[in-house]
Amino acid sequence: MPASSADPLPQPEHWRELAVLITGGLGFIGSTLALRLADLGARVTVVDSLIPEYGGNLQNIHGYEQRLRINLSDIRDRFSLQILLRDQAVIFNLAGQTSHLDSMRDPATDLAINCSAQLSLLELCRTVNPEARIVFASTRQLYGRPRYLPVDEHHPTRPVDVNGINKLAAEMYHQLYAEVHELSTCVLRLTNTIGPRMRVKDARQTFVGIWIRRLLEGQPIEVWGGEQLRDFNDVDDVVDALLLAGAQRDLSPEPFNLGHSEPISLRDLAELMIELNGSGSLRVTPYPSERQRIDIGDYYSCHRRFSDATGWEPFRPLRQTLAHTLAYYRDHLGAYR
Repeated sequence: MPASSADPLPQPEHWRELAVLITGGLGFIGSTLALRLADLGARVTVVDSLIPEYGGNLQNIHGYEQRLRINLSDIRDRFSLQILLRDQAVIFNLAGQTSHLDSMRDPATDLAINCSAQLSLLELCRTVNPEARIVFASTRQLYGRPRYLPVDEHHPTRPVDVNGINKLAAEMYHQLYAEVHELSTCVLRLTNTIGPRMRVKDARQTFVGIWIRRLLEGQPIEVWGGEQLRDFNDVDDVVDALLLAGAQRDLSPEPFNLGHSEPISLRDLAELMIELNGSGSLRVTPYPSERQRIDIGDYYSCHRRFSDATGWEPFRPLRQTLAHTLAYYRDHLGAYR
């Protein structure tokens, strides 16, 4: 919970016995949210395809299997989704294809998951559950290469890859259905989210994951470039934001940024991880050409609009998050390789 004397989060009574659906609920952020909601007494249904490339992992809910309703299905399957959406009070719409490089290699699949399936979910909600609160997890990637820093919600959107274009379209569908069909929607633009349960077998979800794996396996961290600035949010801070967005139905359907006010260069991040691990090395290399074309350079967000609306702040410091995450994977790396 936030380390604040004025905790903005809704009281546990708000969630007790509330029916909640999480798409992508066996993934990194979705599972962390599911566990928190289960502890708060919500009746939680998690939906996940467990397609290997997309990050779902049953290890993420270890010990909570009997406290969650688990449905293994794909959000592209309208028939199962229609049944699952009925009678849910809050829908956390987190399922997606997260790899920017994969979106360029296989744009049709990214379109189906990150755009078409999102429109389908909204249309089904309109017909079978128009009273639900819907929170959509979007991405900072749709801003493209920043024209100024920190990036606020007034910054132009100019995605540099297929993933960003499809996420932007999905955002606009959520706003349209709020304005035209009066669905209760909220859009959060996430920055780099890190913590236990994130994907570490490759860099499809975040490069920090593969860095952690390499550190723990005694391999050097490969840093591309190194001077680029990034901001990072602890997954539990992101879960705080999701809970606030899910509880406050009066929030605007226009997008809100998450983020952190203390950016760090990639080289400094790697050196901090090595320090916390107690051993390791890094190798700085030029960007691979296929990644250079879609890299956005320096990026960090302004989250002030969401903070002003909800009281949310990213309370957990980066050093603490990295130490906690390294400790988690020292114990559980085998389940995530």
